[in-house]
Amino acid sequence: MVAETDVLVVGAGPTGLTLAIELQRRGIRHRAIEATAGGRNGSRGKGLQPRTQEVFELLGVLDAVTERSGPYPQFEVHVGPVGIPLGRLSKETQPSLGIPYPNLRMIPQFETEAILKTRLEALGGRVELGTSLTGYTQAADRVEAELSTGERICARYLVGADGGKSVVRKVLGLKLEGESLKSQPFLTADVRVDGLDRTHWHGYPFAGGGLLSLCPLPGTDLFQLVAISKTELGPDDLTFEAIAARVKRASRRLTLTDVTWSSIYRPQVRMVSRFQEGRVFLAGDAAHVHPAAGGQGLNTGVQDAFNLGWKLAAVIRGASERLLDSYTAERLPIAADVLGLSKTLQLKPSLRRGDREKQLAITYRGGPLAQDVTATSTGLRAGDRAPDARLGDGARLFDLLRVGAFVSLERDGIQPSPTVAPIHRHRLVPGPELDALYGTPDQLLIRPDGYLAAVDARGARRFIEAFWPRTIPSDP
Repeated sequence: MVAETDVLVVGAGPTGLTLAIELQRRGIRHRAIEATAGGRNGSRGKGLQPRTQEVFELLGVLDAVTERSGPYPQFEVHVGPVGIPLGRLSKETQPSLGIPYPNLRMIPQFETEAILKTRLEALGGRVELGTSLTGYTQAADRVEAELSTGERICARYLVGADGGKSVVRKVLGLKLEGESLKSQPFLTADVRVDGLDRTHWHGYPFAGGGLLSLCPLPGTDLFQLVAISKTELGPDDLTFEAIAARVKRASRRLTLTDVTWSSIYRPQVRMVSRFQEGRVFLAGDAAHVHPAAGGQGLNTGVQDAFNLGWKLAAVIRGASERLLDSYTAERLPIAADVLGLSKTLQLKPSLRRGDREKQLAITYRGGPLAQDVTATSTGLRAGDRAPDARLGDGARLFDLLRVGAFVSLERDGIQPSPTVAPIHRHRLVPGPELDALYGTPDQLLIRPDGYLAAVDARGARRFIEAFWPRTIPSDP
């Protein structure tokens, strides 16, 4: 017997979990599988950029993330017994009209995944742990997959969010093209250490065997250890004894008491040439592998899933399949640009981060969903991120977007086109915050992922008619 579903999500890291939440809250049948029996572990990607924090608000998990995260600590470099403060990665700034979360937050990846998993379960979904994909074939109207449990699944779509060694990608025959950066190997581990304060990110540039840093992980008693080795690394370097000796060489004042996770990696800058092949999609590390520098990999994967989720749901419910073609067109250039940034930060390390890393300036202007060239009086165009704003009637824009549908802000007298697209319509009431960010358009149509679909009534009508051809009344 073959089980049926609409979407099979392979991999339950931050990318796969984000996609599963998006599908679950829209009532789309899906299965989410994860090969590891106990879920993933390790602090891995620990930085959440401002744009990802906005995504997490719309997913309904930001409060939990804020509670279990913290600001990045100040750096302190140790030279012998002397500690020299060097400041923070980026300057802390105050929230503004359109940017409610302007600062980088630190949270270990295992906490991010736990929060997302809890949200998925609260919505009625679940992850099937200890279940892997062993193979699949696709036809014009379906994908047939085989699981490690022996079960066969027939899905309308399959999404590979199964990391850099993606089985989904390998079956497609797509290669991660790019380069392995010619740098020294890295050892990273989650550790407990005695003799170290948790108010600073500690660096030991003259540690025997290579530079070592210890960063306190918020909400835990752990430090993330990162060591750049002067020699090649192997399994013997991951033992407690080897890591303890490395810590002791950095400072005799420190004592390692526990290692909860460890790994060796060499920075990679690689991506595939397309994110879709028929009914199969790639997202996150399955499509693009980043160096750790700059904290871009996890964030880019989450935003891949946030871009894809609403589109899959829309097509399953009757929208034109051309909507799915926009996934590669929109996300591949973003991933390529972010890879370039990550490579620069890896090869030219800096203790300072700028606005580019925050991912707030990502735009889909000129893409297949943003052909309308009209601009608001403040310069915003279709494809741009929609800044948060307080509307004249007191409503907050991001609160409206949390429903997961298109949001249409309409001035009196606007006659919207009937459509099957789920649209939350709201009267566009002028107000100082809204006018400062958007000017005075007659209609703003905002996509479920928080980007502008159109900035006037004419553009909104063209957008809806292009992708939702049936003309029956929309959901309220």
